[in-house]
Amino acid sequence: MLHTMSTTVEPSSERSAAEVNEEIRALWLRSGGTLSVEQREEYQRLVLEWASAAPERATAA
Repeated sequence: MLHTMSTTVEPSSERSAAEVNEEIRALWLRSGGTLSVEQREEYQRLVLEWASAAPERATAA
């Protein structure tokens, strides 16, 4: 089965990078360090949201 991921970030809420990062950390803790397919999709969505909330961090590398 082939999975595709949208690369567009939907600005559904204006959360800070810190708030999104907290959700990412909680996801990893809940997963025990191994993400399921559904959790990976959520993680990818959260990373994109984090990057849009913190563009200076995402482009500083």
